[in-house]
Amino acid sequence: MIAEHWFWWLLCVACVAWYSTITVYVAVRGCFEIRKMLARLKEDQPADDTALR
Repeated sequence: MIAEHWFWWLLCVACVAWYSTITVYVAVRGCFEIRKMLARLKEDQPADDTALR
């Protein structure tokens, strides 16, 4: 079956590889961005929580 439809099989594999690469890239970059954001929020937090009352 692959021998008959090699073009479509190759195109499908290329699309899955591209989608997987983009998904992993976005997940990794998002993880780093969330860590940076949480670190910034922690720095901006007051020393004690009496300012919240």
